[in-house]
Amino acid sequence: MADYDLTQRIAPNLDRHLVFPIMEFLQERQLHPDDQILKAKIELLSETNMVDYAMDIYKSLYHTEDVPQEMIDRRVEVVGRLKSLEESAAPLISFLQNPNMVQELRPDKQYNLQMLHDRYQQIGPEQIEALYQYAKFQFECGNYSGAADFLYQYRALCTNTDRSLSALWGKLAAEILMQNWDIALEELNRLREIIDSKNFKSPLNQLQNRIWLMHWSLFIFFNHDSGRNGIIDLFLYDRYLNAIQTNAPHLLRYLATALIINKKRRPQLKELIKVIQQEQSSYKDPITEFLHCLYVNYDFDGAQQKLRECEDVILNDPFLGKRVEEGNFSTVPLRDEFLENARLFIFEAYCRIHQCIDIGTLAVKLNMNYDEAERWIVNLVQNAKLDAKIDSKLGTVVMEPTHFNVYEQIIENTKALSLRTYKYVNLVLESASAQAAR
Repeated sequence: MADYDLTQRIAPNLDRHLVFPIMEFLQERQLHPDDQILKAKIELLSETNMVDYAMDIYKSLYHTEDVPQEMIDRRVEVVGRLKSLEESAAPLISFLQNPNMVQELRPDKQYNLQMLHDRYQQIGPEQIEALYQYAKFQFECGNYSGAADFLYQYRALCTNTDRSLSALWGKLAAEILMQNWDIALEELNRLREIIDSKNFKSPLNQLQNRIWLMHWSLFIFFNHDSGRNGIIDLFLYDRYLNAIQTNAPHLLRYLATALIINKKRRPQLKELIKVIQQEQSSYKDPITEFLHCLYVNYDFDGAQQKLRECEDVILNDPFLGKRVEEGNFSTVPLRDEFLENARLFIFEAYCRIHQCIDIGTLAVKLNMNYDEAERWIVNLVQNAKLDAKIDSKLGTVVMEPTHFNVYEQIIENTKALSLRTYKYVNLVLESASAQAAR
């Protein structure tokens, strides 16, 4: 299933450090030769300060205790640079580590700079810049906790908007790598607000920032409790959906998955299917093709085949295939939920055009044996998800006629009206603000 591995598309939109969890997953799933992944890790590490880690991987790859001289020299260089930065930032770090002194800081950054300059002559713009460089260096060394703390403190003092934005990206990466999902989500939302409101030098620059944000968000949305709604809200927002269609159609896999497993967001599935239809020539995989077969071509056999392939795609995707250990067993919760909901999609679509359905035929469509399909349908009826009767003797399901209530249809058709209105109002306000700024 390496054919559907999106690493080469996703990695260029991530910080180097964020690629490591993906590499670990691929190595564990053995999707690529082990030596190939180890070489890729060494190449990634060559642009970071994690020299000891690179040495360990080199020894493992080449089965030796000796490492190249350039790695040894690089390690000496990193240690020397770390000491130098630590000395430069020492006065400010000492101040920030004193709770009583930190209480003197205020939300007004200009006041803070003046106060530090007046009371602590050793602290000025040079020390603040040194704090940023020290925090960045710590991040490159793999000390994500220290880097996150220093970048947070730096942003409280920084008056340069571009540098502050860079620090926020670094803070977000550090929180993701430490798996602090609540804090990471807060930083993600903060970053989104800045990207959407900032006047970039060019629209292309803003587009690229949105694409980066969506790629980084995958780590959060598929680990955070509210992620399933979060990814739909972000990816279906007009400007972000345009960014996906412009330069990152592979992200449709994750949007499609989120909508399939999120029953409450079913009305928005129509919007996604239109996009999938438009992007068929630029990107498709079993998950997007499953929806295309079912809702565009009404090809139940094709949907059944794609559903089989979907399971392998999910198991081998670093964001979707997260495993949970339960005693001696290992499960992939998202796969189970996806298959359950996807079967329900097939069943509902099939029921729309058949009043009397043979359970045996349905079992084939759902990739289940006869007994499993019968139990599954019984559960649907009992849980009031299906208005039907089961004839066990004939082995059929008889659908009850559906009488649409005009009020229900009106409510259904106007569900997304308030959201659409909100989006258009925001677009008008943003456009007005941009014109006023000029």
